[in-house]
Order: sequence, then C-alpha cells, then structure tokens
Amino acid sequence: MNNFNFSMRKISFLFFILSSILIHTQQSVESNFWDNVRFGGGIGLALGSSTNFAITPTAIYDFNDKFSAGVSLGYQYASANDFVSNVFSTGVLSLYNPFEGVQISTEFEQLFVNQRLDDFSDSFSYPALYLGAAYRVSSYVSLGFRYDVLFDNEQSIYTSAISPIVRVFF
Repeated sequence: MNNFNFSMRKISFLFFILSSILIHTQQSVESNFWDNVRFGGGIGLALGSSTNFAITPTAIYDFNDKFSAGVSLGYQYASANDFVSNVFSTGVLSLYNPFEGVQISTEFEQLFVNQRLDDFSDSFSYPALYLGAAYRVSSYVSLGFRYDVLFDNEQSIYTSAISPIVRVFF
C-alpha cells in the first residue's frame, strides 16, 4: 500500500508540474498571438445620381516584419435608378514587405452577388484573385494597385481588372 501511495504522489506531482507548464505555455502563446494581430480594412461611400457603400473589415496576423496573412469579410451596396446590387464577400490575403516602403500582396476573394433591375433579378458568385503592389506610407497605411488575374468582363461587377489599394491596419 505504501508503494501505491508513493506512486500516486509521484504521478500527482508530475501531473501538477506538467499542467502548470502547459497552462503557462498556453498563456504565453495567447498573449503573443494577440500581440501580432492587427485589424483594419476599408470603407467607401459615394452619393449622387447613384449610391454606393462598401465596408470590408480585415484581420491579419504578423508572422514577422516581412510577412502577414489574414481574412476579410465584405459588403457592398449599389443603387441607381431601378438597379440595386448587394454583394457579400469572404477573402484571404497575404502581405509581403521585401524591404522598407514596399508591400507585395495576394488576395483571394469569393463574391456573392444579388442584383435586381426592374423586374429581373439575378444571384451568382464568382472568384477574384488579386496580385498587388503598394507603397507603405507607414507601418499602418499602404497605397497602391492590384490586378485581378481571374477577371471576367462578363461576370465581374467591376469594369476593370485593376483597382486601387488603400490599406489601413492598427
């Protein structure tokens, strides 16, 4: 019986030590993880003969000073006369900063479109794959252009494969 108690004490002590190490490690990983996450995205508004509104919240994780990756969700609304469009999107992106002031990006986005013109309505989805280059104004702001290599003039809601980049991350 004494050997059993001694073994149980050793196992309990070992379990306590391992649990303490795991809890401490988990807390360190969690605090380091959130220290490397940045939030940002884009917002747009145009009023006049047509109304356009867009919002795209984005979160990225900085793996190091050179490379970041993240996810985004988006919504766009457009209306003009009898035309109304609602577009929802999900995306993943990666950012590479080869040297100070330059940012290279890739973004994959899946767009889900609902459009109505008079009595006709249409719903469809399509992918977009952007390759981009931007000037990093600061560690928070980047300005540049991106090109959709999957651009299809028949299916895209945009008129061009080239679009501007205005990124803000905090």
